[in-house]
Amino acid sequence: MALGTALMLGGTATAQKVTFEEFDLDNGLHVVLHQDNSAPVVITSVMYHVGAKDEQPNRTGFAHFFEHLLFEGTKNINRGDWFKIVTANGGNNNANTTDDRTYYYEVFPSNNLELAIWMESERLMHPVINQVGVDTQNEVVKEEKRLRVDNQPYGNLIKAVKENMFKVHPYRWTTIGEMEHLDAATLDEFLAFNKKFYVPNNAVLVVAGQFDKDQAKEWIKKYFGPIPKGAPVTRQKYEEAPITEEFKATWQDPNIQIPMLVSAYRTPSMKSREARVLDMISTYLSDGKSSKLYKKIVDDKKMALQIGAFNYSQEDYGMYLIYGLPMGSNTMESILKEIDEEIVKMQNELISEKDYQKLQNKFESNYVSSNASVEGIADNLATYYMLYGDINLINTEIDIYRSITREEIRDVAKKYLGSNQRMILEYVPAKDKAQN
Repeated sequence: MALGTALMLGGTATAQKVTFEEFDLDNGLHVVLHQDNSAPVVITSVMYHVGAKDEQPNRTGFAHFFEHLLFEGTKNINRGDWFKIVTANGGNNNANTTDDRTYYYEVFPSNNLELAIWMESERLMHPVINQVGVDTQNEVVKEEKRLRVDNQPYGNLIKAVKENMFKVHPYRWTTIGEMEHLDAATLDEFLAFNKKFYVPNNAVLVVAGQFDKDQAKEWIKKYFGPIPKGAPVTRQKYEEAPITEEFKATWQDPNIQIPMLVSAYRTPSMKSREARVLDMISTYLSDGKSSKLYKKIVDDKKMALQIGAFNYSQEDYGMYLIYGLPMGSNTMESILKEIDEEIVKMQNELISEKDYQKLQNKFESNYVSSNASVEGIADNLATYYMLYGDINLINTEIDIYRSITREEIRDVAKKYLGSNQRMILEYVPAKDKAQN
């Protein structure tokens, strides 16, 4: 759809301006309404400003654990009935957690909006948090960690990078956390976490899709209005010392046979203009088969099975990762040399006008795609409000990308991708595995 739009308009994608209305309840809950009558569906989502970075170093995994725990049931929804109610009413739902926030949503036929609003208010007002639920979800989370992380090839890659790149900031641990921390936690600790972070003044409610606005407001006030305001959530600020010389780290993974080279740099908050320039740099270097690193190292020289660069943007800091899987007799060092050549070229020369236009077209297309579904719009509205502090970025962020120049791309590559500002991680097969 996005590509078709881009082609029809002679290479420039355009998206309809996203309209929305926002207001606050007396208890501090921020509410955003976006009407879209193109299909008879409605999305009700709540984003809480709590993620892995809000945990204690000896109690990691709490934010993600709550994403599971708060489907256990409420005072008025029996244990195990949440998903049954959603399915019986033609809906689907899910939730996800990052280091910065936790997001819950329901998609229903539009005649079920009251049900969705009531269910989300129940999660906030009447959650049942008891030892039975904690024990049940503990097993669920352990199984998820085994499947998605511990038994997955390269599953601990982000963990290996984060624990080396951050010394004081809570980004140094993973979202899924350590299972022994969850095992050691008491019920009182879970109750305290809920009381601190699951409060209306630490959340944004988005209703998007086909609905009557006045009716929606009435239901929101009816079900969310009586929930008491919580104590303001205060956060400690953590500042990392700059990385001024290259350092090395190693991680052994029993699930792999091919080593992976990772070059990692610490970068600024996703709210900064420079983070968006780094998005463009990663697209230029490794998005698609015609990108610089892929074409040179995988296609032409056949030195690597895979190569990639991505900007891992977050609320407080980001990381910029470049990785490669050496092929045949090629070494990690030889791949790093090829990668560095491309980065140095970017730092000293402007990318071509043709490559720059290609980048612009990709970002235009991505922008159209991200707002192509009501679900995408609901997520974006919550994210821009909660994490960026500027909800209208849903309409204006593309203008920032459009205004980025070739000179900025060169200067940001120079500022953040210096060889003295990085970690080189050798992510290798576990020793016993390598000897087989």
